[in-house]
Amino acid sequence: MLKHPKNPSLTSEVGLTKGNNIHQQFNFSTTSNENANTHQGRKKKITSLTLSHKKRKKEKISMVTAYDYPSALHVDRAGIDILLIGDSCAMVELGYPTTQPITLDEMIHHCKAVHRGILAGDGKGPLLVADMPFGSYELSPEQALKNGYKIIKNSGMDAIKVEGGSKARAETVHKITHEGGIAVMGHVGLTPQAISVIGGFRAQGRTAIRAREILDEALRLQEAGAFALVLECVPANVAKAITDTLEIPTIGIGAGAGCDGQVLVYHDMLGMSSHPHHEQFVPKFCKKYANIGNVIQDGLDAFKREVEDGNFPGEGQYSPYHMSEKEHKLFEEMLKKDELERRREKEKMSKELKDKDEYEAMGLYGSK
Repeated sequence: MLKHPKNPSLTSEVGLTKGNNIHQQFNFSTTSNENANTHQGRKKKITSLTLSHKKRKKEKISMVTAYDYPSALHVDRAGIDILLIGDSCAMVELGYPTTQPITLDEMIHHCKAVHRGILAGDGKGPLLVADMPFGSYELSPEQALKNGYKIIKNSGMDAIKVEGGSKARAETVHKITHEGGIAVMGHVGLTPQAISVIGGFRAQGRTAIRAREILDEALRLQEAGAFALVLECVPANVAKAITDTLEIPTIGIGAGAGCDGQVLVYHDMLGMSSHPHHEQFVPKFCKKYANIGNVIQDGLDAFKREVEDGNFPGEGQYSPYHMSEKEHKLFEEMLKKDELERRREKEKMSKELKDKDEYEAMGLYGSK
């Protein structure tokens, strides 16, 4: 969204037109200052207790998955309740086909960047939750606790998240929370780290038996000490039944409107990968609130065009640094002293490069 140049209380969707310059097309709708500056009304840092209070008061919880400093700035400014640094970073930021390859150290790297983004605000930011990556907690509760400590101590996170609701996973959550003193968010339904077992990114709980199993998993995690639970890709009626049963908040993603809160991935919801000529895959459950990718693409196209045409940076605004007349004259005199030597060196280098180009063009080194 852009601010109206004369009235900051007005915002607009941004569109770009073709040509040498980028133009902003405004279609203004009024919004209150309160909505436009939600973060300014945040009185305290969001904690797990804050979320519990919101559930009891039937106030919806907002959560966004993001992975870096600039996105953390925006999430904080929007007043979002929870910022999840998800292992989906493997796919969204690092280009892997699944979440499995990302390492613990890579997760910590991104968590630290997000934390710095929150520190750049007023310090009353969202609850920061880090995904425990695949292979960092499954072997034993002791392994999970050790790596949980590593994340918390090195990244500024408030809590961690683990996938699955088996009895073994509940034991792990109990170990981390009760003995380790680390807050844990659970995650049931579609658990992307288990893609090899479930056979792909598929909805879960579509049979009565499986739906009941997911409810039991949720109860197990609550009893083990989880402070909240992500419900991913389950039917809305199943998610509502789980939400109504639990005392801890549920955060839905592709799980209908009956959850206590909702989460989307920053890049998906803002259309970061959108392109005017093709559309990147976006999950069915993801509503796009912007098409930032189109704006980015048009901006890059305009930059390339202006560089190639010689219109950027030009002689004016974007070439701001100048020498005094005295220093300019002195510099010109210094250049004249070795002008012939520099010209000879340039001609020599030009010939060497030209010869190299001819060798490559002839394919003498096997290139095509």
